[in-house]
Amino acid sequence: MENIINFFKQFTIENMINLLIAIGIVILFRITSSGFSYLVLKIFNKKLSKKQIKENPFYDPLKNFFIFFGIYIALEFWNICFGINVNILIAIRKIFQILTILIFANGLSKSLSTDSRFINKIRGKVNKNIDDTMLNFILKTVRVIIYIIAGFLIITELGYNLNGLIAGLGIGGVIVTLAAQDTAKNLFGGLVIFIDKPFIVGDWIQMAQFEGTVEDITFRSTRIRTFENSVVNIPNSILSNSSIINWSRMEKRRYKLNLELEADTPLEKVEKLRQRIEKMLEEHKRVIDDSIIVRFDSITENGINILVYSYTNSVDYNTFLEEKEMINYKIMQLLKEENINLAYPTRTVFLKN
Repeated sequence: MENIINFFKQFTIENMINLLIAIGIVILFRITSSGFSYLVLKIFNKKLSKKQIKENPFYDPLKNFFIFFGIYIALEFWNICFGINVNILIAIRKIFQILTILIFANGLSKSLSTDSRFINKIRGKVNKNIDDTMLNFILKTVRVIIYIIAGFLIITELGYNLNGLIAGLGIGGVIVTLAAQDTAKNLFGGLVIFIDKPFIVGDWIQMAQFEGTVEDITFRSTRIRTFENSVVNIPNSILSNSSIINWSRMEKRRYKLNLELEADTPLEKVEKLRQRIEKMLEEHKRVIDDSIIVRFDSITENGINILVYSYTNSVDYNTFLEEKEMINYKIMQLLKEENINLAYPTRTVFLKN
């Protein structure tokens, strides 16, 4: 406190001007940070429009860099005019270097997305058929590597010896390996999912315990939105070793009906009904013609069983239910027209006196 009081006692007009200059440097860089960012990005790509530049993933990190750079210049100017403790000055410089590393690592990480023009250009040249899920997984891996490298650079800036750090990790390697077994399993499980592609983001899948839509696939787990609108994260190691039904890859849906008629129904009527149902299905727009089967299938204890079997190209479940309902209505109408009744479970009981 005494040093601060003495500082203000010795404060001259020249010192006041230098202080105002330092503050002005900070304000100047704050105001012009957007312009500097725009100029730098424009130099690297002159074809970019103003809107494209502002949407560029490096635009905001560059703005932050110039703001911090202005603060750094102001502090260096303050040091020249008034002098700053050596240790504090070293700390300020290290903080600026660390912030610079983090800012550019963040900008580089943001540029690695499936929406990035740069990534889409590379994708077009290397492999146009690579799906978004696989590409997103690769980009996540690269982003993790970027942050790991940034972490090592920060450790170096803080004055730590990386060789000593690596040696230290070697000592505890056994513990780390044991602790990371599940993580490694999930990582390899994720790789299996991306290589085999049993499902992708957006697919409707079903396994033993869960059913829902895939929302995301990460290194460790897959996030599924269930039909109860809850979210479940399933480890990739479990998914890669489970039997999975992918309903989204269904090309057609099956319609099956066991139509049981009364046992005393005349065979002529049974055959006529069979033919009319078959013709009705052939005329139905969404029914696949070569899949239609309508046959006198079996004689049961309750009556005559006609099997009605076909596929419809209505893959969407709601649409399929509508088609199924429509076919059922038509079959009921045919039964009514032919004056044929459905059989119901019956049992005759004889009483002995």
